[in-house]
Amino acid sequence: MGAQIGIDINKAAELLSGGKLVAIPTETVYGLAANGLDSTAVAGIFAAKNRPTFDPLILHVGSIEQAKTLCSQWPAAAERLANAFWPGPLTLVLPKAHHVPELVTADNPTVAIRMPNNPLSLSLIRSLPFPLAAPSANPFGYVSPTCAQHVADQLGDRIDYILDGGDCAIGIESTIVSVSNDNQVTILRLGGLDIESLSEVLGYPVSESLSMHSNPQAPGQLDQHYSPNSSMVHIADFSIDAILKDLHAHPQATRGFLWFSQQQAQGFIEQFDEKTQGLLTDSALKHYHLSINHNDREAAMNLFGTLRQFDKDGCKRIYFSWAPENGLGRAINDRLKRASSKVIH
Repeated sequence: MGAQIGIDINKAAELLSGGKLVAIPTETVYGLAANGLDSTAVAGIFAAKNRPTFDPLILHVGSIEQAKTLCSQWPAAAERLANAFWPGPLTLVLPKAHHVPELVTADNPTVAIRMPNNPLSLSLIRSLPFPLAAPSANPFGYVSPTCAQHVADQLGDRIDYILDGGDCAIGIESTIVSVSNDNQVTILRLGGLDIESLSEVLGYPVSESLSMHSNPQAPGQLDQHYSPNSSMVHIADFSIDAILKDLHAHPQATRGFLWFSQQQAQGFIEQFDEKTQGLLTDSALKHYHLSINHNDREAAMNLFGTLRQFDKDGCKRIYFSWAPENGLGRAINDRLKRASSKVIH
């Protein structure tokens, strides 16, 4: 029997206080939560997700004051960013306090902290005497969940309760930045808060350090992540003739195209349809669009649900295009790059 889905904050709090696992909604994605100061409870997160312990977790808090108790330093830049963007899709990485479990930080000297912008989860966290460790509520490496049913479909038999806050408003994970004692800010993961907003609040540019092959400083830095079961190939790597050759070599396999917007796809589809001359049926080739109106926020909100749809539709190979490199487009491209790094045998 799978985990119950509901909106009972008191039940969620009771389970979490007892060391159990509860999926919680945020504005970014659903998180798999446990008492962030209880190493045994945190170990349950890694076991349920089959997540390697070298990948650190984010602690979710209900106030700036609570965040300050989890780190040994709170630079002026952290204060400025937290006041500007919390609650919201921004995670701060700071020197950790001694009582934060090493399992949470993957033995790093820093801890990742954020305040989620979801009324149910905020009320839950503020009712508890501890922060919540909560990575995305999905099997490690797979597509992140953006509604309660996504969690139930994949982790429902491994967790104790799913708090249902509806669909996630942003749909991709938080932007993660490290803040040094001298107020240097470095982006470790692109996400739901655009870089331009960070620089505007700080009054100076931020640097980037986005990928690590192993021992990451923050979640979402591994080369391969967020992957559906289908093989994903950037469309620029294939001419129309090469795609047709690939399709004809495997005529029974369902294939698809993932476009940022309908507008972006139109010219290519016309050329493609002309060359195929009706040889391919709708069931053999599908088109997916992240946005109708070329809107980066709409595209981000639809990204993970669309990646999941590939698997529901049985697509074995997806040809995709990049999003525009501005606003949330960079974060979308980051997810597509990591999703397409999975080797399909």
